[in-house]
Amino acid sequence: MSQSPGTRRGFLKLGAALGGTALSTPFIARHALAAEPIKVGVLLDQSGPLGLSGQPMLQATQYAAKVINDQGGLLGRPVQLVTYDTQSSMQLYTQYAQQLALKDKVAVVQGGITSASREAIRPIFDRFKTLYFYNTQYEGGVCDRDIFCTGTTPAQTVSHIVPYALKNWGKKTYIIAADYNYGHITAKWMTKYTREGGGQVLETDFFPLDVTDFSATISKIQQASPDFVLSPLVGANHLGFYRQWAAAGMKSKIPVASSVFGLSNELKSMAPSVTDGIISAFGWYPTVPGAGSTSFSDGMAKMFGPNLPMLSELDSASYEGMMFWAEGVKKAGTVERLAVIKALESGITIDGPSGKATMDPATHHVIHNAYLAKAVAGEWAIQDTYPASPPADTAAVCDLIKNPRMDKQFIVNVD
Repeated sequence: MSQSPGTRRGFLKLGAALGGTALSTPFIARHALAAEPIKVGVLLDQSGPLGLSGQPMLQATQYAAKVINDQGGLLGRPVQLVTYDTQSSMQLYTQYAQQLALKDKVAVVQGGITSASREAIRPIFDRFKTLYFYNTQYEGGVCDRDIFCTGTTPAQTVSHIVPYALKNWGKKTYIIAADYNYGHITAKWMTKYTREGGGQVLETDFFPLDVTDFSATISKIQQASPDFVLSPLVGANHLGFYRQWAAAGMKSKIPVASSVFGLSNELKSMAPSVTDGIISAFGWYPTVPGAGSTSFSDGMAKMFGPNLPMLSELDSASYEGMMFWAEGVKKAGTVERLAVIKALESGITIDGPSGKATMDPATHHVIHNAYLAKAVAGEWAIQDTYPASPPADTAAVCDLIKNPRMDKQFIVNVD
């Protein structure tokens, strides 16, 4: 099931030629073959700067569909994925979102990686009354009846990273962040938690996603002499920072903690001499113990083979997004949008890779375990576990039970 680069290019060309028809149909239980399929739209970057993250997210979605279909599908019908490669392009995100809603008439959409991509397509799904699952760790604050978010927010991750750094490394930090809403808002959360812990942010620098040269920034950090660096850098181009940081001899002098590092196969694509010692926090790592975690990792490896990249929260959240939707459909007894929303708002709980996970009715975000880990010899060594972590940042501004017509992203005040 694994794809070589040449095979993947052929796959993408085929997708373009077919104009976005159902490009990936998972195995379907034999007794459900004759039933009309339930279409699930998938919008993920399979190429472009975020392709390294999007490829395993798609694979996790395909695996979830296979698990559902192997169990007989939903409501006696198979699940069929309708997949588009958004190529890290906002224009393609909006184009394909409209196609999924109007032409393909999917029951739900699973997808989006960056917050910018989510905010490009979320209004489209609101307008055309299409249920949407955003399965990515992000900055928090989305409050919309038609969207469910399965990734972690800063209250579930950054709130653990910063105290760890302040306790173990010192009180002065330097923040380097991606120059779009995720990076800007996460940097604010990092600043908030640093100040609350008695620390000081010496400076914050922002970088567009196409920046690859960090030599000038590394010189600035050297001059500032922080105790540690906090990094919400995003995407394949920004991985250059970590290589350049190690090459400049800084890795052994100033430690780094990141809210994003590990979501793009970094521990397998870079040497331990670059990655060892980096701290992160997510809702799941491949080294998380438990039956759900092991079953997910083993199932993905069996389906896609030994070339599967190191999995991350993006992938476990993509799987859990499918499973939450499936449980909502089962409880509702229909794929009709409002009925599924009502079912999901009943507090549905699943046992997923991250452990026990519960959909919070008021925020449409997930209450689940969070983990803090350190990169050691190409693996994630779990340092601490935070059970049933709530999305407290979003909960401070969002209550969809009281305000069901809400459809915006709040910029949470972190001052």
